[in-house]
Amino acid sequence: MPAYSFEAVDAQGAMRKGVIDAETARAARGALRAQALVPLQVAQVGAAQHDDAQAGAGGGASSWWSGRIFGAAALAVWTRQLAGLVSASLPLERALTALSEEADDPRQRNLVAALRAEVNAGSGFAKALAQHPREFSPIYVAVIDAGEHSGDLGMVLERLADDLAEQQQLKSRLVAAALYPAIVTLIAILIVTFLVAYVVPQVADVFAGTKQSLPWLTEVMLAVSALVRDYGLVVLALLVLGLVGFRYALRSDMLRERYDAAFLRLPLVGRLARGYNAARFANTLAMLAAAGVPILKALQAAAETLNNRAMRADALAALVLVREGAPIALALGRHKRFPPLLPMFARLGEQTGQLPQMLQRVAAQLSADVQRRAMQLATILEPLLIVAMGLVVMLIVLAVMLPIIQLNTLVR
Repeated sequence: MPAYSFEAVDAQGAMRKGVIDAETARAARGALRAQALVPLQVAQVGAAQHDDAQAGAGGGASSWWSGRIFGAAALAVWTRQLAGLVSASLPLERALTALSEEADDPRQRNLVAALRAEVNAGSGFAKALAQHPREFSPIYVAVIDAGEHSGDLGMVLERLADDLAEQQQLKSRLVAAALYPAIVTLIAILIVTFLVAYVVPQVADVFAGTKQSLPWLTEVMLAVSALVRDYGLVVLALLVLGLVGFRYALRSDMLRERYDAAFLRLPLVGRLARGYNAARFANTLAMLAAAGVPILKALQAAAETLNNRAMRADALAALVLVREGAPIALALGRHKRFPPLLPMFARLGEQTGQLPQMLQRVAAQLSADVQRRAMQLATILEPLLIVAMGLVVMLIVLAVMLPIIQLNTLVR
């Protein structure tokens, strides 16, 4: 039965909003009048959500300005709530009804009501989720589909919630580790730009009337100051255009793969990128395999989660080898971009028949290693940035003070 969102006025004149199930919009209005409500607006929730999904897929204006209904953290919380209700033997339709009624965000309430309407109409839960690709990724849908076919949807939802929470936690820690160095760098650039563009010229004007030659450091600083004042905006515009052009060029699959491969070879951040992508790949593959998804389909889905195109190409090449009969460990081990820990644990999992458990363990170890290295890198960068900023400021101060010292020497 379709769901309709409504706005109505009760007998006291208060505005009422909500969702009601009815066969048609006319039947929905009749049901509202039966509840002593005067309907003002009635719209089918499923149709509205479908239009939003189409707009998001087509890149329309609404998808540009409106954000996702479920963010990463909100989706993890919602999945865990649904897992708890389903695990408590509550029918899926009633669980979705409860979540729809408890939702604070109207868009979230309408989305859940649309899912409930699809389930009431006889559609599978995974099929209902697949109609909203902007909110639910193909991996999310694949795991739900496997849970429905295995008959243990509650356990699968719980694992899915754990995976979403772990991914969000890893991202949050990486962002937190990079936030302080980024702020220090930005403030340092602003301070140095202000000193070079404003303070140094002011001091130079004081010595403009003297016929004494300025120290070489002051001359260099004045040249840099003139460059910043005369061509600073031009250089900034060129940098912005260069970044925009570079991002546009990366839309080419071949160039993006080469860039990602070169990024993996960088001394510090390259290793972090390898570990992060490998942890995400192993975690997704473990979750899909544990949910009963066929291994080829699981490998395909796990490969699509890799942000690094070079590692994604390696994962797809490994998929071809597995399709031809090669073990997963051998297929992954042939590509050196994956950390050696991943094929080693995959080999143990295949030998013991516990592939999902072993993949989950290696994903946890890789995630912990990425977090540890990120914190170490941030710890090293913080004092280095402060020292570098201090050295630059010291050079500017020396460039200002040296003419004063030289003038004082001449006066004496």
